[in-house]
Amino acid sequence: MKLHGFLVLFFLCTCCYSQIPMDKDSIQKIITSLPAFSIYKDNYFVTGVRLGETPSRNNMDAKFQFSFKQRLSNKPEILGAYPYLTYTQKSFWKIYKASSPFEESNYNPGLMLLKPIFKNNSFHGVLSYGIEHESNGRDSIYSRSFNAVSIGFTRIYSQKLFITIKAWIPFLIDNNPSLPRYIGYAEGQLQWISLRDRLFFDVTIRKGADWDFKGSFNAAISYKLTKKANQLITLQWWQGYSESLIDFKSEQGMLRIGFIIKPTFYRFY
Repeated sequence: MKLHGFLVLFFLCTCCYSQIPMDKDSIQKIITSLPAFSIYKDNYFVTGVRLGETPSRNNMDAKFQFSFKQRLSNKPEILGAYPYLTYTQKSFWKIYKASSPFEESNYNPGLMLLKPIFKNNSFHGVLSYGIEHESNGRDSIYSRSFNAVSIGFTRIYSQKLFITIKAWIPFLIDNNPSLPRYIGYAEGQLQWISLRDRLFFDVTIRKGADWDFKGSFNAAISYKLTKKANQLITLQWWQGYSESLIDFKSEQGMLRIGFIIKPTFYRFY
């Protein structure tokens, strides 16, 4: 209840922020002037330990993610939206064990449409439509896969505050029909930038499909090494289910530290 109350209070406070004063032509120019091939989600390498346990080779790991997108057209030709191909790969690496094995890799290709939303020719936010697949590339009893169509909305309240709500409908999950119980059908993301644009706070929350809490809470605090650089040191905390597909039914808490490369300010997703 305390967490829920905090989120409600924070949401009310964010309503006091004004949106970015840009018109339709300005937003279209920003989107098309950005590189066609660019960072999609955060790219990072972090390492850490399972919470509540004495550190050992068995409960410490490294986790890394690389993610990119490719804009397919400079014109909003599909339903007034810009088409993108996206790809994200997340891996878990037991680097402290003798043979340093990879425990799991999750592969996530997708097709995304981005549609800027305007009210009275003023920028209001961005709608995203997507279809994506995520799997661990394994077979037999170790196979995990998830397919979904999604819709999301990103509101940019200011140059320092972003909020995204995304919902999805899974399909073709016959091999893992219980996945929605742990992954859920929606997530909320928040990013707040402070300390002269050098300190970043990120929170992502998912709620599982059942009434009991089988979801996840992912928070990070990151700091730019230099004012103009896009490399940051980061501290990440994960608590909940489905951090990796192979162990989506297992709850765990992980605290990791490392470095991260973030998308540009105009990320529009």
